Amino acid sequence: MLSFFIEILIPVMVIISILFVLNTMMINASWKKVLAIAVIDIAILYIVNAMMSDAGFFGTGIGDYSARLLVFIAINIILATSLNLINGITGQFSIGHAGFMAVGAYASAYFTVTYGESIEASFAFMGETGSSSVVLLIAILIAAIVAAIAGLIVGIPSLRLKGDYLAIVTLGFAEIIRIVILNIDAVGGATGYTVPGYANFLWVGIFTIITIVIIHNIVKSDVGRALVSIREDELAAEAMGVNTTRYKVTAFVIGSAFAGVAGVLFAHYNRFLSTNDFQFIRSFEIIIMIVIGGMGSMTGAILGAVIVTLLPEVLRQLPDIQIGATTFRFADLRLVIFALILILTMILRPQGILGTREFGLSWLKRPRKATAGTETTGDSEGVPIAENAEAKRLQSEEDRDQ
Repeated sequence: MLSFFIEILIPVMVIISILFVLNTMMINASWKKVLAIAVIDIAILYIVNAMMSDAGFFGTGIGDYSARLLVFIAINIILATSLNLINGITGQFSIGHAGFMAVGAYASAYFTVTYGESIEASFAFMGETGSSSVVLLIAILIAAIVAAIAGLIVGIPSLRLKGDYLAIVTLGFAEIIRIVILNIDAVGGATGYTVPGYANFLWVGIFTIITIVIIHNIVKSDVGRALVSIREDELAAEAMGVNTTRYKVTAFVIGSAFAGVAGVLFAHYNRFLSTNDFQFIRSFEIIIMIVIGGMGSMTGAILGAVIVTLLPEVLRQLPDIQIGATTFRFADLRLVIFALILILTMILRPQGILGTREFGLSWLKRPRKATAGTETTGDSEGVPIAENAEAKRLQSEEDRDQ
């Protein structure tokens, strides 16, 4: 178990922490600072991606197990933050996110399998890496559009519903999508679908950062404030003139599009698709991520994605305990222990680890000095200096007039 922490868990957490700290600094920063942080992000992602290769980065490498964990953590962050926009920020209860992920995954996979080679040949002048990158970017665009259209089709009629009724509709849609795909032989049907491996950690990391930045900016915009007002009190939001149906559908479409992007990255990294990857349990896993981290918190969704991805792997390393003639293999009970941890978390911290709060580095900033003239001093305690000076000036004018 110690080797697992040294070889896998510590490197994974260090890389995630560095990227997280960098991107919290990007919030409300100037464009020069944003550009500098983006360059550093890409450099770090490039180095880590090189370390995942067989040659490594100057002889330093990351094992396949750690590499897959990092990639799946990044994909889960995309899924969690996009669902958080729907469930946490807007206050809806959708449990069909795996369906939109499946739409994006299979749509992009069909495109790359059917047209990928011909497009690569057309862009052969860009080299192997450049041509494959073009194919992947087109596939991501197609998947985002198709998943967004699917979200629009589901969102317009279903988002007039609330609570459990909305959950049932979205869950039913996800299962319908999975069963339809299961019966389409053009994308493998029940036997699965082999996909070209265009995606690597570099691309997954880039789109994870893009997802976080875009959704964060949406939440901090006027649209985000409208979504939060719907979550807090939909009736009051309507009374204030907010078109609640339009904003809910907008959030649903954006969240669905990013779920489609996650599906593309999953398909082209895993190189194989099966409808078993998109069962309803997958939707529940994504909901667990945002509930554990904190509904309505972006950093909570990221934290929840990391915990839910890593915790089963940590529990897999639990040692055996010999008591008399009986050997207790706790690793075999990892799913039971995982469920108990989730239950205890919900009992002791029902609002999630962060609740609706955001974790960042703003507490490190020095407090701004108060603007001159707002201090209170002198014989008129409690009155700002500027007001006191103005009062004295008026009094002196009155004295002169007299």
